[in-house]
Amino acid sequence: MKTNHSSSALGEFIKSRRERLHPSMVGIKPLPGRRRTPGLRREEVSYLANLSMTYYTWLEQGREVNPSPEVLLNISNALRLDEDEKKHLFDLANVDPASAGAVLNSEKSDSEFLQKIVDQLHYPSFVTDEGTDVIAWNRAAELIIADFGSLPLCERNMMNIMFFNSDYRQRLVDWEGYARYMTAMVRANIDRYKDNPLYMERFERLRLESEEFVHFWDLYEIKQKRVATALFRLPDSQEMEFVIHSASVVDNDPGLHWCFYVPVPGSGTDESLLRLLEQDNKRH
Repeated sequence: MKTNHSSSALGEFIKSRRERLHPSMVGIKPLPGRRRTPGLRREEVSYLANLSMTYYTWLEQGREVNPSPEVLLNISNALRLDEDEKKHLFDLANVDPASAGAVLNSEKSDSEFLQKIVDQLHYPSFVTDEGTDVIAWNRAAELIIADFGSLPLCERNMMNIMFFNSDYRQRLVDWEGYARYMTAMVRANIDRYKDNPLYMERFERLRLESEEFVHFWDLYEIKQKRVATALFRLPDSQEMEFVIHSASVVDNDPGLHWCFYVPVPGSGTDESLLRLLEQDNKRH
């Protein structure tokens, strides 16, 4: 079998974790015979991970390059890896932990911290979680994109806002093109979220209640998230054009996405936005 850098690094990593453990630490009796190496023997790890001795040896030697998610999860449990080490193991194998049913970093995000982040910008900005719930937003986002604070909690997510919020539909010039693009992104990433019940619940609602979504879905188009532009027409008829940027894995949480809308240079949007925010501050 061909050896590559990643498989060699994986082998070195699990070998180092094996050598730090003693049989008594994992609840097994030491195998008979003189122990020539510190920590567990390979056969002891293979027993704990329910793997053949040969297969586990290949992993340590970097000869096996495609371990399954289940194998990685079994090894991480056998070696008593903590959350950081488990993530590192899956990263070395280029495997998504969710595909093995592993849940990493289950702590809830600090919403107050996220709110402080978006409040630093005067550009429209918001943060969504893996269910597309908008969990933090600034005043500019309320004025330009949608009044998130007035929406019921169950409706405060971008999938529903795109297809069911009439105010958003009226504000977003070329709503149809953007909705088609968003549907293509959902199509490209649906397998990643198939084990997320909340995301799938919203997906099913779109399929059942939105004819436009079904039409776009049936086109079977695939799009990955990219930098895009959006033109908004406000109730007073003034238009503002933004370049939409996004950042993933906010605060080391892969489910969080931070979106910020940067005025298109030369469009007059930056100046119009500042005036709008100044007028809003005077009213409040």
